[in-house]
Amino acid sequence: MRRLIRGFGYAFKGMGYAFSTQLNIRIHIILTAVALILGLSLHVSTPDWLWLLLCIALVLSAELLNTAIETLTDLVSPGYHEKAGRVKDIAAAAVTVTAAFALVTGCIIFLPKIILLFK
Repeated sequence: MRRLIRGFGYAFKGMGYAFSTQLNIRIHIILTAVALILGLSLHVSTPDWLWLLLCIALVLSAELLNTAIETLTDLVSPGYHEKAGRVKDIAAAAVTVTAAFALVTGCIIFLPKIILLFK
């Protein structure tokens, strides 16, 4: 049981590191709050909540993995190396793909409800 609790401690430590050092994860967390507030305000359906929560989990996970890959790359290649740069670019592209998916999903869920508010 101690190892399990310690494992969660390491996970929260990693999240804290990412939050304190990475601007992008802070932006994603702010956008998460916006999505949650919109979801509550617009009374989205249960299936829509599932999509929103999936998008939030995917984007935050991708951003955390990107941070881990960048940190490891900096460790093994402290100087500039073209392939190290490619690794970082590819990891960032993965975040971009998940964020784009989340944006499209958010538009599909929220735009019709927002449009109805103005009619």
